[in-house]
Amino acid sequence: MERVKAMLPAANEATRQPVPASQIKLALQCGGSDGYSGITANPALGAAVDKLVRHGGTAILSETPEIYGAEHLLTRRAVSREVGEKLLERIRWWEDYTARNSGTMDNNPSPGNKEGGLTTILEKSLGAAAKGGTTRLENVYGYAEPIEGPGFVFMDSPGYDPCSVTGQIASGANVVCFTTGRGSVSGFKPSPSLKLCTNSTTYQRMSEDMDINCGPVLDEGVSVEEMGDRIFDLVLRTASGEQSCSEALDFGDNEFVPWQIGAVM
Repeated sequence: MERVKAMLPAANEATRQPVPASQIKLALQCGGSDGYSGITANPALGAAVDKLVRHGGTAILSETPEIYGAEHLLTRRAVSREVGEKLLERIRWWEDYTARNSGTMDNNPSPGNKEGGLTTILEKSLGAAAKGGTTRLENVYGYAEPIEGPGFVFMDSPGYDPCSVTGQIASGANVVCFTTGRGSVSGFKPSPSLKLCTNSTTYQRMSEDMDINCGPVLDEGVSVEEMGDRIFDLVLRTASGEQSCSEALDFGDNEFVPWQIGAVM
């Protein structure tokens, strides 16, 4: 408490001022994924990421166990062999980590994922990797390591969403985009969290807590690129002060979850 009090004078001096989109560091997350995630919200978020990177911003993909089996799609985009090897080293670390704790890397997807139509970790990973768009993989960072950017980067973390986002925010993420098909809620203070719903049915049930419906990619023939433009515009508006649903509901106090000791997938 004393340390926080000591920070307050500096915090009170902070004032809102215009900055370019290049100052955005966007955390990419998915939770409660379903069979639609890999064909609507995730690739649409990837299209938004490509646009953010073109504007000089930073996008942070994480959840290492949830790219398992799709890591080759990222290493082939690595800016150098060294960066690709850094990602593969993290994959090998995770294989050893799960083995030490009597687990396996294919102990995924979750029961909710399966109910939503996902069958294997490979299927889930292909959809999860789509959040990262198509630009070069500039670097690979450790959990909560400060990210200097810019561009598309990867931060090592568990697949457990609150733990992963906690690391991303500690690394510098100032906006979070969270795709969900099953209806996972999230707030992730202090960075605003935008929920991208993968299908119109869930969105209609939970519209008060979902920021954008990506279901029209299937329902109405909206292109992935156009949906990506909508997401990018929403990110800009949120960074400019427009409240996300979570902020309006004052939700997200309980999701500060550092990486715990023990087996965390």
